[in-house]
Amino acid sequence: MAQAMLLFGRIHFEAGGNVKRSCITIVLIFIMLFSGTLTAYAEGSGNVDGGGGSLNHGTKSYNWPGNTYQGVRVTVVDAQTGGIVAEPVDFTNKNLSTVAGNMFHFGKVSKLQYRDGAALTLQLSDYTYYVPDNPMPKVISSNSSKASIAQIKRYFCSEGAASMVAAKTGMDMERLTDGSCKLVIEPIIYLIYNNLYFAMTVTEAGLYNRMTGGDLGAHFPTVVMKNLALALFLEKADLGFSAYTGSRTTARTTDEMVQTLGIGIISYKGAPPTEAVYDAIYRIDTDVITSTTLSTTDEINNDARATVTFSMGGKNYQMTGVVLPKNGSQLVWVKWHTPSEPGEITISISTNKGRLATTIVRANVVDLNENPPPDPMADDRYDGYIRPSLPSGQNVTGLSWGVWRCWWHASWVWVPDWKWERGNHGASCPDDCTSSHGRWVDKGEWKDKGWYDYAWDSYSAALSATMRIIPDEKNPTAAGTVLKSGYGINMTASAQVVSGAPSGHITEPQTAVAYFPEFQYTDYWRLLERTSPGYSAAFQFRVNEYSTYGRRTHFTPVWFPDGNYTVYAQVMDAWTPAGMLQIHLSDTLTVHGNLFSDWHVRPIN
Repeated sequence: MAQAMLLFGRIHFEAGGNVKRSCITIVLIFIMLFSGTLTAYAEGSGNVDGGGGSLNHGTKSYNWPGNTYQGVRVTVVDAQTGGIVAEPVDFTNKNLSTVAGNMFHFGKVSKLQYRDGAALTLQLSDYTYYVPDNPMPKVISSNSSKASIAQIKRYFCSEGAASMVAAKTGMDMERLTDGSCKLVIEPIIYLIYNNLYFAMTVTEAGLYNRMTGGDLGAHFPTVVMKNLALALFLEKADLGFSAYTGSRTTARTTDEMVQTLGIGIISYKGAPPTEAVYDAIYRIDTDVITSTTLSTTDEINNDARATVTFSMGGKNYQMTGVVLPKNGSQLVWVKWHTPSEPGEITISISTNKGRLATTIVRANVVDLNENPPPDPMADDRYDGYIRPSLPSGQNVTGLSWGVWRCWWHASWVWVPDWKWERGNHGASCPDDCTSSHGRWVDKGEWKDKGWYDYAWDSYSAALSATMRIIPDEKNPTAAGTVLKSGYGINMTASAQVVSGAPSGHITEPQTAVAYFPEFQYTDYWRLLERTSPGYSAAFQFRVNEYSTYGRRTHFTPVWFPDGNYTVYAQVMDAWTPAGMLQIHLSDTLTVHGNLFSDWHVRPIN
């Protein structure tokens, strides 16, 4: 059954050849799709890997019933001390009424309490929880539904979530949101371990894994040790917990689960800041330019040029040979390549002459390939969908900068040096002396009394780009720019940087990202692959891991309404000393109908 259902999803999203096939399999597939069997089977689909590794199937005795079996524990704490203000409460979208009475759990204990010495205590009393009126976004990823940090932040930072927490904890809403409190949120998973239902947070899973001698992790190496463990962690240290900077795609250790992972913190107005403020945002594995301004009150010339040093990641990069006129200034910079892993970088800048506008740059290096859209399912729905407005990103298509150069302007001047030379009558010269007594001789010389002349060499760079989306060629019923929802689309983009500057002043356009209307242009995106490098670059969708045919495609959702389907894109990472060039693009196809209309069922002849 699982194979048939999987086949159904793939055939309908990437139909090849004659889509109106006649076979008894299609009848069975439609029966499964529109019957209650599908829902029951999806709930028990097993232990699913959502972090990019292999699928770890569950069994009847050891199983994650489905990716809806998850929730969060919310604890209100004092923003300054971290002291607990209200007892933790659990929220889940899942109705657990049939299993809550037989659910093993560890009470309502927060990660802060476990850190402070609370013991893990197994209980078999009624498990209490609340189902939000406004469903929460998924927090734990699976291979069919990846959690979105953007959605999680937006949900829990909202007034609605604050009101929900205030109501269930008995907190005063004004006190909760006046900045004196923070919310600690922890992922909860509901799973079957040794034939018994369990509810556990990341910290509790780590502690229980210790208690079982590693048996819990052995049976759930992906869903617990990776998907649950990496569901939430801090970007910046807060409340005594460290920021997590390790791998986001591999199973984690029990110690990491207990000490660092499985925690998010929400702050409200007036609370001590917890999010880092960065001077620059870079992408991983990218050529970038970091710059500042060097100025001087005294002339810096060819006799003693300035050297500016940029120190980062244990390496020093230098811009040498800088000259400036009196009271002059210019940009100074370094072109460098970012690391292949995301993380924070502190860049220290120093100079041997003049003064710098900035001596410290705090940069965040991010991986844009960490939030691609999840695998679309044939039964996906989005009731109440409202088509979003197209974002209005700022275009920076041209920048200019310059450098000073100087040369010596010679000005030869005779500098006299008069000396008395004795004559025949000795050195003395009476009032009536004649030339025979001696004479004055100019022993001077020509000296260069010149100066440095300065000239400003100006440079500029311009970025242009285009994009196009078309129905994928595996779409059998597309006509021009019209397609049915559920099928795939392809995207190409081209970008060109034009500049007369030396190569050390500029970079190629290196990054293109596409955003989609079904995700409100925010929650998921696709980082395109640069298929043709250079100052005239080309980009395409990466090969979709869910594509049966290994296509460079994005699957439109089957529920998408008729009308415009507009993809929004950003081309960027074309760097100059004056900043980054970027441009925003869009292209539109028309959706009319859906892929189900391409199938019919008839008896076999």
